[in-house]
Amino acid sequence: MISTKRIEYIDAMRGMTMILVVYSHVCNYCLGDKTMGFNDIFFLFRLPCFFFISGWLFEKMGQQWDNGTVMTVVRHKFMVQIVPTAIFLLLLAPPPLFFSKLGATKGGYWFTFALFEFFLLCIFSERYLKKWGGLFAFIISILAFAYDISYNQYFRNMGLLTNALGFIGFTTWRYYLFFYIGTWVKRHFEQFQGWISHPILTGLIIVGFCITAINPSPENGVLAYTVFAVGGILGMTMVFSFFRHFASAFSKQHWPGRCLQYIGTRTLDIYLLHYFLLPRFLLAYAPRLQESDNRFLEMLAALSIALLVVTGCLTISYIIRLNPALGHLLFGVKRIKTSAS
Repeated sequence: MISTKRIEYIDAMRGMTMILVVYSHVCNYCLGDKTMGFNDIFFLFRLPCFFFISGWLFEKMGQQWDNGTVMTVVRHKFMVQIVPTAIFLLLLAPPPLFFSKLGATKGGYWFTFALFEFFLLCIFSERYLKKWGGLFAFIISILAFAYDISYNQYFRNMGLLTNALGFIGFTTWRYYLFFYIGTWVKRHFEQFQGWISHPILTGLIIVGFCITAINPSPENGVLAYTVFAVGGILGMTMVFSFFRHFASAFSKQHWPGRCLQYIGTRTLDIYLLHYFLLPRFLLAYAPRLQESDNRFLEMLAALSIALLVVTGCLTISYIIRLNPALGHLLFGVKRIKTSAS
């Protein structure tokens, strides 16, 4: 039987990554500079970590993908990922504006759409490609990356095809590589643990990530994809190794662990709610902060705002979840079946 017990340091890592997602949006939408406060460095590993964890959690060793199982999983993921996202997108951008938000970024809600598609890609890979799943993920990632950087030059005016690729968010499929790696690590965890337990290899991973982070990112070509893929893999491995190594510090016995784990179990709620709580009025005061040219001060300011937004989201989430029907509809919370007495 496959264990469904939650792993505390995985939830804590997920919580930290969710905070960084809100942090990024605070920098971009509230403080007017998406690279401020080291956000350009966090960018290298933030989403790779999130998709890595999603792949890890989706992987069920020994899962048999027969037609019945596929339909059950797809139906469940659709109700959890797509339906709540569509509702919040409608609230954020009512018609007719709603229909203009169905491109690649989905009005900011692209992540849950992409994640649902990654579930489908992974199921297809497991059913039909077997041992070639890694190559499939790599090819998909390269094609999506190449499409994105070549869009304005070659693909903008391709009519229906361009609209279709935009609707499915093909550019976001570059991140499928990290989702697949998450499933692979779950399947080969003992081997992976052996690798990251070597101090020399851990040191090389940290050095490699730092070299990637401090060098300017190229915008095009093979080198740009190399930075994207290598930076993401090194970054998420570094973060995973850190949380695993200090797992006891992120347990429920310590308040940082309890807080991060709670956030990690409410990532969908926070993601769906936080766009409504971002204090965009701060944009008018952003130049004063930018004048300081102090990245640590910028990070402190952005992190403080992000934590306040996360706290607000958790409060609203708690209130909504008090109503089981709303919790199920808006956040995909499982309904508790009560047996007849």
